[in-house]
Formats: sequence, C-alpha cells, structure tokens
Amino acid sequence: MSKGQVGIVDAAKGLAHNPLGIIALFIVLVYGFASLVATFANSFTPADRFLLICFLVAFPFAVLGVFTYLVVNHSGKLFSPTDFKDDKTYLMALQVTMGLAAAEAKHPSRENRLDIPRIMTMVQESLPQKTLPVDRKQNNSVLWVDDHPMNNVHERQAIEAVGIKFDLAESTAEALKKMSPQKYAAVISDMERKEGPREGYALLDRMRDNGNLTPLFFYASSNEPEYQRETQEHGGQGYTDSPQEIFQLVTKAVMGRGG
Repeated sequence: MSKGQVGIVDAAKGLAHNPLGIIALFIVLVYGFASLVATFANSFTPADRFLLICFLVAFPFAVLGVFTYLVVNHSGKLFSPTDFKDDKTYLMALQVTMGLAAAEAKHPSRENRLDIPRIMTMVQESLPQKTLPVDRKQNNSVLWVDDHPMNNVHERQAIEAVGIKFDLAESTAEALKKMSPQKYAAVISDMERKEGPREGYALLDRMRDNGNLTPLFFYASSNEPEYQRETQEHGGQGYTDSPQEIFQLVTKAVMGRGG
C-alpha cells in the first residue's frame, strides 16, 4: 500500500470517530462515486443524466439540513470520547452536562437549551493548565451562600465534577464566620434571603468593608441589566440566573487563578 493510500485510510479512520466525521466521510464517498459515474455519463440516457445532476445539486442542501438539525437538537451526540484528551476528561464532561441539564430543567417557564459545544469547551478550559508546587497548591474551595441550599444541588454537582469543593452557609453571619479562618477562591450567593430581599448585597458590602476581595458571583432568579450594573457598583464579579453561566464564571475564577 502506497503512502498516499495509507494517508487516505488514516484520514478515514479519523473521520469515523464521531457522527460529524461520519457525515464528512459519507459526503466524500458519495461525491467520489458521483465523479466516477460522471466520467461515464455519455453512456447514460438524458433522463439518467438529469437525475444525476439533480442529485449532485440537492445533496449538499440535504446534508446541510441534517447537520443543522443535529447541531440544534442533538448537539450532545456529536462528540465521542476521542474528542477529549483522555477518558477522565470525557467522563467529567458527561457529569457536568448531566448536572447542568438537571439544573436547567428546574426552569420550565423559559426556553433553556444546553449549549453542549460550549460546555465541552468550558470543561477543557477548567482543567488545570500546569502542576503547581506542593507549597503552592491551588485553592479549589468555594463558599456557596443560600438559605435553601437544596435548590442548587445539581449546579454544585456540575461544578464539583471539575474538582471544585464547596462549603455551604445559609446566612450572611454564617458566611462571614466561615470566611474568617478560611480563604476561599470564590463565593456564590443568592440575593434574597430570610434576612432581607437584598441580603446578597449586604454580604458583598461587608466583605469589601473587611478588605475581603474574594470574587463573588450572584446566582439568583433574575438576570436584569440593572442587577449586573449594581453588582459591579458593589464590587461583585457577576450576576446570573443561568446554570451554564455560573459554571463558567466560577470555574474560570477558581481554576484560572494559577495558585
């Protein structure tokens, strides 16, 4: 077998690893056969040639339609373990996806669609970029402040899948007490608690007044622009109601610290 033939075989094996590659391989094969058939087109009847031309013209649009349908409705099925650097990363991505899917399912009143390619990218980006010395171990602890912690079980499971650990607090006082002896890589807080409808800002203000500059992200039931603006004014780093976005914000803050 020549080097060219070996290269073709290797390319075909690579394309066959996931559904997108199989579609690409099928396109190549179909047009290869079509080109071969076109070489002998003179031996066809006019009706046969017309059908061949119609097929060659319509086929790309059919493939585009199938591809669009898969990306929009079944994007999670377009990846395989070989798209990740190792099995651990693949399993991690599955855990994250399942956790975020369960979290999104809690919001039936709005249209939520998991952005699977984005999640896969976030999982890859959340992995430590380097091994830190023993005396500079990365702080992977996050404090989640919410008076109803069971409401965020699935979100925590998704974030824990990439190696982040959580401590829980149900009030501002408890949160500040836990912050005193323990330094966290980030803090997640709800906004309205038993103490008041804007207790999240009260916590943030107390932290900043105490000189605590730990990144704080609000995870609440709304995502209006005024909340984003006010969060910045109080010294916060983000405000969202999206499970996918809180995953991205927190993993970037924690895993991107570098020590």
